[in-house]
Amino acid sequence: MSGESTRFRYRAGPNGIVSSALALLGALIAFVESRAALIAQESKTAFVQFAIAAACLIAALMLLAFGYVFLVASAIVGIAHLAQISWLWTALIAAGVHFILALFLLLIVRNRVTKPLFRETAAELKEDREWLREIATNRRTN
Repeated sequence: MSGESTRFRYRAGPNGIVSSALALLGALIAFVESRAALIAQESKTAFVQFAIAAACLIAALMLLAFGYVFLVASAIVGIAHLAQISWLWTALIAAGVHFILALFLLLIVRNRVTKPLFRETAAELKEDREWLREIATNRRTN
C-alpha cells in the first residue's frame, strides 16, 4: 500500500457537487491510508533500530562500570603493595575519594538544576500572551 500512488477513486462528472465531494473524500482517505501504512512500516524498523541501540548502550555502560571496578581494585592492591600497607586502608581511602568526588558532582548538578531553563522562551511566550489579551480587550471595546 505504501508504494501505490494516491489516485482518485471517483471521477467528477455530470452528477455535480456530491460526486466531486465523494471523489475528494475518497482521495483524502486513500492518501491518509497510504501514509499511515508507510508510517507504521517505518516505525517498526525504527523501533528495532532503537531497541538494538539501547541494548548496546546498556551493555557498554555495564562493561564500562565493571572495567572501572576492576581498575580501582587493581590500583588499590598495587598501591597497597608498593606502600607496604594493608589493602583495607587503601580501599577505605579510595572509597572516601570517590564519595567526595560524588558529592562534588551532586553539588554541581543541584546548582545547575535550580536555575530556570528556557528563560528567553518563557519571556517571549509571556509577551505573546499579553499581546493576545490586548487584542481580545480591544475587540471587546470596539
